[in-house]
Amino acid sequence: MTDEGPILHADLDSFYASVEQRDDPGLKGRPVIVGGGVVLAASYEAKAYGVRTAMGGAQARRLCPHAVVVRPRMSAYSAASKAVFEVFRDTTPLVEGISIDEAFLDVGGLAKIAGRPSVIAERLRRAVAERAGLPITVGVARTKFLAKVASGVAKPDGLLVVPHDAELEFLHPLPVRALWGVGKVTEEKLRARGITTVGQLAASEPVDLAGMLGRGAGRHLYELAHSRDPRLVETGVRRRSIGAQRALGRGRRTPAELDVVLVALIDRIARRLRAAHRICRTVTLRLRFADFTRVTRSCTLNEPTEGTGTLLAAARELLEAALPLIFDRGITLLGASLSNLTDDDHVQLALPFERQRATQLDTALDSVRDRFGKAAVTRAVLLGRPDDLEMPLLPD
Repeated sequence: MTDEGPILHADLDSFYASVEQRDDPGLKGRPVIVGGGVVLAASYEAKAYGVRTAMGGAQARRLCPHAVVVRPRMSAYSAASKAVFEVFRDTTPLVEGISIDEAFLDVGGLAKIAGRPSVIAERLRRAVAERAGLPITVGVARTKFLAKVASGVAKPDGLLVVPHDAELEFLHPLPVRALWGVGKVTEEKLRARGITTVGQLAASEPVDLAGMLGRGAGRHLYELAHSRDPRLVETGVRRRSIGAQRALGRGRRTPAELDVVLVALIDRIARRLRAAHRICRTVTLRLRFADFTRVTRSCTLNEPTEGTGTLLAAARELLEAALPLIFDRGITLLGASLSNLTDDDHVQLALPFERQRATQLDTALDSVRDRFGKAAVTRAVLLGRPDDLEMPLLPD
């Protein structure tokens, strides 16, 4: 029997769109676009016409005029994610979530009780279909990197095993963009030197790659091209940041309209920060423009906090400073994240304890929302507005 690696990479297929097709049988087999102004997700039927995530809604509808466009339902996606992660944790205790719809699983110690990794992977796929009603693709390999590449090749709704003795045979014909860390700019740099496949990169001299890409990036890609990835599946690792974002479409937005979006973002992620019993020092604003370029702006506070008011004030300063750039280039997405996180019981309060009093008000409001719903108490600028923020990268 050919050796199978212990690492599974499980990745839900077109997650948001698949949830919509699951919940509305009339959408099965039809092209579905989630999000109107900007595409948040597209079903494989829509992708066949060239529709892609982050594409402008108008362009997507030109490519696929008969597509069904639906509003995002974040609560449904969150519930579906939690159901799928329950399947993951029922499969093995060694689960590392890397986004709301994908995770690494280590099943290396389950051979005697559950069978080969490929058998476990197929059982996991059936369980996700039965318990969550969603298609999922799984890659099986010796390393995390190869397992993720395998799941990408196997999509949609597939299973692919990369055996130990065929790793380079599988990896080397693939385009260089299959390597983690190769984006559009790096791909163009490599293409200019005649390097278009992983095998060609593997045959390159490390010193040449360092000259092209920098020493760290060159060494990283060289190691991956030779199927070297020592990272283990990590469990119990607390997230390094908490964030949310909202697609805005391509229409012009006034400063007041952007402020409303920012208030909703900070209000949501500050509540999640407190629910996790954490505090933060760094606030980051994320902007995407009409040409799909992105920038970030961040600031680090003098003292860590979980207070909505303090975080909102910092975010507003960042947004105000970015307004000239926004008006010049046209904003299509606004996001905010909190990082530099620590547990909330590891902080020295500063006199005169203003942080403690502000936090008591925030936590009281959190309790009301937990008991009576998110709309029970809200900010005046958010009254009557839909809760259509995009989901964070990891499920709560």
